[in-house]
This record gives sequence, C-alpha cells and structure tokens, in this order.
Amino acid sequence: MLNPKDWIPAAPPDGMPPLLVVVVDTEEDFDWDLPHDRASVSVDSIRHQTRAHRIFERYGVRPTYMIDYAVAAQDAGIGPLRELADSGACEIGAHLHPWVNPPHSETVTARNSFPGNLPADLERDKLARLTETIAENFGRRPTAYKAGRYGVGPATTETLAALGYEIDASVVPRTDLSDIHGPDFRACGADPYWFGPEGRLLEVPLSVGFAGLVAGAGPGLYGRLTRGPARRLRLAGIAARLRLIERITLTPEGVDHVEHRRLTRAMLARGQRVFSFTYHSPSLEPGNTPYVRDAAELGVFLDRFDRYFDYFLGEVGGRVATLRELRDLLAAGRPAGDPGTANS
Repeated sequence: MLNPKDWIPAAPPDGMPPLLVVVVDTEEDFDWDLPHDRASVSVDSIRHQTRAHRIFERYGVRPTYMIDYAVAAQDAGIGPLRELADSGACEIGAHLHPWVNPPHSETVTARNSFPGNLPADLERDKLARLTETIAENFGRRPTAYKAGRYGVGPATTETLAALGYEIDASVVPRTDLSDIHGPDFRACGADPYWFGPEGRLLEVPLSVGFAGLVAGAGPGLYGRLTRGPARRLRLAGIAARLRLIERITLTPEGVDHVEHRRLTRAMLARGQRVFSFTYHSPSLEPGNTPYVRDAAELGVFLDRFDRYFDYFLGEVGGRVATLRELRDLLAAGRPAGDPGTANS
C-alpha cells in the first residue's frame, strides 16, 4: 500500500471530467483532547447527519459513510444510516477504531490506536468483526475501508484482500505521522492507484496538496519547514501567510472556501482528476470536535459544503461520484489483459 514499486497508476479514461467523492469518518463522539477510552461509545451525533444531506441532495452527492464498530453495533447509529443507505442516498464502508472494536485483546495506548500497529492477526480479527457486524445490521457487506487515524500497517493490504475489500481511502499524501506512532505517507501522492494482489485494490487518497508561489517544491520544501529548528520557528506558518507554500486538505474542518479553491486550482493545474472531500461525522453536532463548537460555527461549517460543491460542479465543470462508481469507472479504463481487470 505504501510502496510505490507495488502501485499501478489508476489512469482516468479519456475525457473524464474532474470527479468529486465525499468520504465521512463515521464514528462515536469522544473528546479529542483526552486519551482513547473504550467506554466512550456514544453515537448521538449520527442522527444529525441529515443536516449535511439537505445540501448533498441539491448537488446529487452520495457520500460514503465509513462507519466504525460503535456506530455499526448500536441502534442509534444503525437506524439513521440504514435509512439513508436503503434509500440510495449513501454508501456504507468500514472504519476501524481499535479501542472500541472487539476483540479487546490489546492495551489501549496511543500506539495501539493505529490499527496497522496491532499484531496482524488482531488487526484482521477486529476488521472481520466489524465487517460482519456491518453486513448483519445493514444488509450489505462493505467493500470500502478507511483505517482509523489513517493507521494502515504492514499487514493491512493482505487483510483487506482476504476480507473482500476493494477500495481503501486511508492514505494522507505527503504526510509523515511516525512521530505519533502512525504511518509515513511521504512517498504517496494524491492520485488514485491500484495495489494489492493482482492490483485489485483501489487506493483513493485524501486530497492533500500544496499551493502557493513555490508549491512546485512540494513535499521536499514543506518537510524542511516542519522539522527541526524550522518547526520551532514556525516557518511553515510564515510561508503559508506569505502565500509561498501551504499544505491544504480538502475538508470543511478548519479549512475555508478560499483555501479550498486555491488547493483545487493547484491540483487541477498538476493534472489531478479525482478529489476527495472528507470530514468527521461528530462535527455535525456542535461541541464534539474542535471545528464546530456552537451553532454559529455549524452554520459556517455547512456553508463550506454548499460553496465548494457549487464551485466544483459549476466553475470547475466537475461531476460527483461514489467510491464504488469511481472504482468501476477507473477499472473500465484498465488495459485489456491487465490482471486487475478480471472480476472488477
């Protein structure tokens, strides 16, 4: 998954317009400032996902809810999302938060909060349990996955293939999380690619990129600005304010519409055709995440959805797709005889 030697570029078919997918980290409500806690399993915020769907409906957006065990195993999580899924308004994928996902064989620590750090058999057992719980409670087996905390590891690819997954959305391009026990994604760009056995798995990375006067220097320059003395001097922040180079993620969480436009223009100029708009489900209820603390901030948050979808479908001339639709489209464009085209 993280080794470029194992990748097959997912080339878009000729004439494909820019495509936008929406991926939601769908999880329990917990205090992000506190250590992970197995007892924090409230999913009250799931009933508020309809706030976003009022906007999605206007633009034909069908998000993929990557749901974790706390959501998949409780009526308060199942009910609202199953209604949306049964109506065709969304797709359902899997999101593994190890600390709330049985079997509970490991100690809850910061390192073990990244599922890819667990022993291979435990990572597989947890994801198998989550997969079966989703299948039982939603009537469909998930084929799209996003690791909690983006925590893929050395055994994740084999586990996904063994459990029948076809899409992963865990990669955070040009980002090194190793200082907090997470994976190192510095070798990964934002373009989708095929990986795994016979290239059957599709990776759809987060849309993370660089904008600014020297954005072409990209991860190399930004990496130097965020390490050692440069980090202590906060040179990355200074460079962003001067519009020299800034790292932007396509999310409404802490990123405004002006930044969304700058990122999109920069990525389009480099040939990017697939964009992933992501956020966390608890943000739709004020007080759960740092991004939405009150009703006023919720209004600003949802306005970013509206403005970006209008911009992408209008000015950019893009289209929306689900992760499944994107995979089918990219699979159809693979060369004849490519082993990954069989049973795509």
